[in-house]
Amino acid sequence: MINNLMTGPDKENRLVAIREANSVKKEDRTDRMEDYLEVIYELVQQKGYATTVDISSNLNVSSPSVTKMMQKLDETGYLKYEKYRGIRLTVEGIRIARNIRNRHGLLAEFFKIIGVDEETANNDAEGIEHHLHPETMKKLEEFINELKNTNKRI
Repeated sequence: MINNLMTGPDKENRLVAIREANSVKKEDRTDRMEDYLEVIYELVQQKGYATTVDISSNLNVSSPSVTKMMQKLDETGYLKYEKYRGIRLTVEGIRIARNIRNRHGLLAEFFKIIGVDEETANNDAEGIEHHLHPETMKKLEEFINELKNTNKRI
């Protein structure tokens, strides 16, 4: 059905949009790196610290995978990692983690506004929080704020 709605230039524009979306680089970091930063940030907020065991458990990955990613995040300057000593996010790591956390919150809030239950809203937000353009997020935030200011519900 959707295919029938797209004709001529629309189909061509869709291909251009796909190509452009897949060519955007995010400052040499991956979605997975962002997930790690977000989890570390949340753990530190909740407990005051993050361990590789905590990270492994929350991301459902092996401890060696966590260690490897900690080393990579340390090399890229997003955190300071000393094996057996601890994990500390850098200012840049904190900035990224907060940004992802805010994106997640905004998306989850939007999904709940349109009637999605909280668990599904959070799961869906987790799936797309890394992929939306900053302008899209800005417009979504403006939309939600406008709804709040007028006390409207969809």
